[in-house]
Amino acid sequence: MLNQLTISELAAKLASREVSAREATQACLDQIARVDGKIHAFLSHNTVDALAQADAADKAISSGAKKPLLGIPIAVKDVLAVKNQPLNCGSKILGNFISPYDATAIEKLKAAGAIVFGRLNMDEFAMGSSTENSAFGVTKNPWDITRIPGGSSGGSAAAVAADEAIATLGTDTGGSIRQPAALCGVVGLKPTYGRISRYGLVAFASSLDQIGPLTKDVRDAATLLGVMSGVDPRDSTSVPQPVPDYVAALDGNIKGLKLGLPSEYLIGGLDPEVKAAVDAAVKQYEKLGAEIVEISLPHTDYAVATYYIVATAEASANLARFDGIRYGLRVEAKDPTELYRQTRGAGFGAEVKRRIILGTYVLSSGYHDAYYLRAQKVRTLIRNDFLKAFETVDAIVTPTTPTAAFKIGEKSDDPLQMYLSDIFTISCNLAGICGVSLPCGFTKSPKLPIGLQLLGKPFGEKTLLKLAHAYEQSTAWHQEKPPLAPAG
Repeated sequence: MLNQLTISELAAKLASREVSAREATQACLDQIARVDGKIHAFLSHNTVDALAQADAADKAISSGAKKPLLGIPIAVKDVLAVKNQPLNCGSKILGNFISPYDATAIEKLKAAGAIVFGRLNMDEFAMGSSTENSAFGVTKNPWDITRIPGGSSGGSAAAVAADEAIATLGTDTGGSIRQPAALCGVVGLKPTYGRISRYGLVAFASSLDQIGPLTKDVRDAATLLGVMSGVDPRDSTSVPQPVPDYVAALDGNIKGLKLGLPSEYLIGGLDPEVKAAVDAAVKQYEKLGAEIVEISLPHTDYAVATYYIVATAEASANLARFDGIRYGLRVEAKDPTELYRQTRGAGFGAEVKRRIILGTYVLSSGYHDAYYLRAQKVRTLIRNDFLKAFETVDAIVTPTTPTAAFKIGEKSDDPLQMYLSDIFTISCNLAGICGVSLPCGFTKSPKLPIGLQLLGKPFGEKTLLKLAHAYEQSTAWHQEKPPLAPAG
């Protein structure tokens, strides 16, 4: 089925005119109709618009146009602006808001010929690890619909795993691409901070957020990264670094590359099956010619606490703009203060309120230095740990998550346990480096995906993807499909 193909496989068939973009898009739409009632990865999609984009792509192909994503259907997390599409961030507070413009990453996808369709479910304002915090219902894991798909890009990961789109976009603030990718058995890439413009991304924590791809294999992640990367004058935090040919680097040769194994990541709460799968992946890397080096990241224990101070502080400032005055939900009241209170009370969910309150507290007079300032200092120590490690290794290997996907509702009443789901992914965002998750095995009963995480140097995506691709191609984990994915 066309919807089960990777970007590179479908691009080859489209270029040879073996199939049409309309057929490929229709295959994705048919799969959504077939399985999304069970999964709820999509919040909305416009069939007429998607097929119109596909027809335009077919016309371009027939006239000889050559673009890297021409005719490829790609769905988008509901936190990225796509012109004339809804933009809700999984929240009620934006009401019926329709985006008037494209995010830079979306502009680049469209310029490369992609068919950009569909809004994917997410934890409200990207705050969560399970996609249970969406105002529009829970997304379910295609491998077991009684379990969560991860978060906050749960809809993005589930849609790829269930072949409802050829690839998707997500965002990663503390693991929100890599963690759901691991739990749904797909590839998820968090680029270096500044590699992809954040213009048009609704901000959660501006010094941590990054846009990235969720894909069926590493080659597709490399393709999308190459399309979306580059400096943008509309985002002052985007960095004017040259963009290498990521796909060309996927040659399978990793002999002599050094992989760091941090002792701090082998924690007590690590599931034995996850540990066994990651240990086997490390052995596989040795067979492929990589050298495994034991390293230390001494400030790892402070990462979760540091993250939940920095991220909530920035969220408290960023979400102040949702006030019922200019756009979105508005609950009328007798005076402006009451209007703000009523609108925000009705519009935000419990987790968002929790984080705004916490962030406002750590920024408040008398607590700023004790919490926020100290967290920023510890963040620097965490980044320095990585930079020191990268003096001796080319990348770092860890589990992506401490366990496989847990049951829906299992951790809803215990925010701390939920936050610890991101224990292996958070440090990457604090340090501003790049990271990727790829499948490395399954638990036995029930059969659930396990993710391997590779962390790379700042702007070291080329080496990171090379390492990920070499492992992927030497194993068959990425070829496995969940029970819901095959076409009926």
